[in-house]
Amino acid sequence: MPTMVADNISAGYGKNLIIRNISLEVDAKKITTIVGPNGAGKSTFAKTVVGLLKAQTGSIIVNGDDLTKVPAFKIPSRGLAYVPQVQNVFVSMTVQENLEIGGFVTKGSTHERMEEILATFKDLNKARHKRAGFLSGGQQNMLAIARALMVNPSVIVLDEPTAGLSPAYTNVVWEEIARIAESGTAVLVVEQNVERAIAHSDYVHVFVAGQNHVHGTRDEIGKLDLASIFLGRSEVARS
Repeated sequence: MPTMVADNISAGYGKNLIIRNISLEVDAKKITTIVGPNGAGKSTFAKTVVGLLKAQTGSIIVNGDDLTKVPAFKIPSRGLAYVPQVQNVFVSMTVQENLEIGGFVTKGSTHERMEEILATFKDLNKARHKRAGFLSGGQQNMLAIARALMVNPSVIVLDEPTAGLSPAYTNVVWEEIARIAESGTAVLVVEQNVERAIAHSDYVHVFVAGQNHVHGTRDEIGKLDLASIFLGRSEVARS
């Protein structure tokens, strides 16, 4: 059974629906990526999955647990973590304090989990007493991911984790994402860089105009004329 199942999700702002009847699954130890043109509803879907927007139709199931109507602040403790694209760290707090905040919803001491994470994110370990605002953009993104991992989630949703980063640090972020998946976590990534997404993913979903237009393995999606699909010029059937 997939770790997360989003079924028939429609959502938006007020009466204005941005996404319509979207379904997808995310498996443990796999990287599933959502790509598509600007305005396709990628980030809206991510925010809906993690409870920041209310789903007007459909359901979100994680490990058999229905999270559709669970308040957003309770969702991390139910196994679903989220890393937004912007404002994703507390800049006035140190790296270590950010991680402690990330583990706040867990019971008991978070020290052991924090040390495990810092042992993996070596750049952060070196800067553990530095304020997050003094980190590079790439390091801040890594800290945001590390903080989300403090709850030891079954699923982590990453919204544009490489946006604005140098090519070198983009590679570092994708290496960490691969490591997270290898550890057993199901990873869902919203990504603007289509080529990178396909290269690093197990499964790819192509959103166009608020719908899941086509999806498949990275090899299947890599063979499609995505430029035409993004522009609405393709008649590819939804799989």
